Amino acid sequence: MKQKSLKLNIIMNAILTMSSFLFPIITFPYVSRILLPVGTGKVSFATSFISYFTMVAQLGIPTYGIQACARIRDDRKALTKTAHELLFINLIMSAFAYLIFFILLFTLPKLQDDRALYLIVSANILLTSIGMEWLYKALEQYTYITIRSIIFKFIALLAMFLLVHEQKNYVIYGGISIFAGCASNIMNFINARKYIDMKPVGNYDLKPHIKSSLTFFAMVCATTIYLHLDTIMLKFATTDEDVGYYNAAVKIKTILVSIVTSLGAVLLPRVSYYVKQNMMTEFKKIAFKALNFVFLIAPPLTVYFILFAKEGIFFLSGDAYQPAVLPMQLIMPTLIFIGITNIMGIQIMIPLGKEKYVLYSEIAGAVTDLILNALLIPKYQSSGAAIGTLAAEFVVLLVQYFFLKDVIQEHFKKIRYDKILISLLLGTAASFWVKNLNIFWAEKPATKSFFILLISAVLFFGVYGLTLLFTKEPLVIEIINQFWQKLFKKDLIRPKTEKQA
Repeated sequence: MKQKSLKLNIIMNAILTMSSFLFPIITFPYVSRILLPVGTGKVSFATSFISYFTMVAQLGIPTYGIQACARIRDDRKALTKTAHELLFINLIMSAFAYLIFFILLFTLPKLQDDRALYLIVSANILLTSIGMEWLYKALEQYTYITIRSIIFKFIALLAMFLLVHEQKNYVIYGGISIFAGCASNIMNFINARKYIDMKPVGNYDLKPHIKSSLTFFAMVCATTIYLHLDTIMLKFATTDEDVGYYNAAVKIKTILVSIVTSLGAVLLPRVSYYVKQNMMTEFKKIAFKALNFVFLIAPPLTVYFILFAKEGIFFLSGDAYQPAVLPMQLIMPTLIFIGITNIMGIQIMIPLGKEKYVLYSEIAGAVTDLILNALLIPKYQSSGAAIGTLAAEFVVLLVQYFFLKDVIQEHFKKIRYDKILISLLLGTAASFWVKNLNIFWAEKPATKSFFILLISAVLFFGVYGLTLLFTKEPLVIEIINQFWQKLFKKDLIRPKTEKQA
């Protein structure tokens, strides 16, 4: 199979990330004002609750499948057999997950009032299993993934405005959310015949895959626990309203995390291929660029949304979500931690066969989150949950760095922290005054917040980017020159040499 252009993959994934960014920006301000914290809290809890059953059904295959299929993508016969085996495992585990789900659904008192919501959201279990997203990512079919995703998000967007009009429509909102994220998996299943044969090939052997995927499954278990445990514990320890406040903060964080980790999502099939072919120079080069990308994009997003958390919450959710401001500020540094661990864990450790160390880090994070949530949520509600998540992500980072320091230290030393810090300080100085700007023509808090965000973002990120450009940060210069070469067949800026830098 012809290898896809990495640049095209990055562009397609950037468009996909933008669509994932724009969809909640358009829908959440509308939905949060209609459903209010109670309604959004119910849907947030249902989504978190079902995520545990989806995790069981997947058995670590979303990550393992990319690696397993990427290695044999040039052999259609071997690829077909492997894809069938992985699909069978997913379907068997889905049946098991549904069995446990129905037992809990009809026995736990907390779930009785919203049984219809849980049933609808549980469609995520089956749709995720048949979607075989791992196959398309292994084959680097990012153009298909992007176009398909945008089409279904657009349909969901229309449905949202047509069907969600009052607070009791939270069940409909839950269904539309699942449609936006998972309905395209039906198309995945139908379209898979282009890459694999759908007829049974026989001689299936599931055991090697189960054995190999168990480490990934344990990793997903640990990650899912500390990503969704806060919402689950908030539900049982506080109220749907507190869950709604926390969801507003996490919603913004989730959007931003997708931007920070967007490059890494494209690289896993490629770095796995490089390791398989023993192309270690290319592997190290691409790993450093990915890490450099995180350090360029995560800190400014973190700083900006800590400074303008109130405006972000008021614009996206409304002033009824004022209690979500502090949790959002507390949770924002996780953008940096998640960005770094995504590179160290998923893009470096896993291709190098160091999955067990990723597992250790995520178990440490899950334990940290559980302990801190138990201690802090009863007293500090959503802010306590934010602190638990922040600490958990930091512990994951520390543990991964400890196990990978011999490999990763050289990459960290090459990052131009001085240029990034100067750019952040200048961006902050250029934009912070906008918080006190008297926008007399905007009476509503959401409208005022929008203009403050618009003006401050242009100033902050504009000054930040220009400072990096003028100080000739290497990756920024490389990106600018590549764009300029496409237009004018020459470099715009001559990059500094090692000695000059």
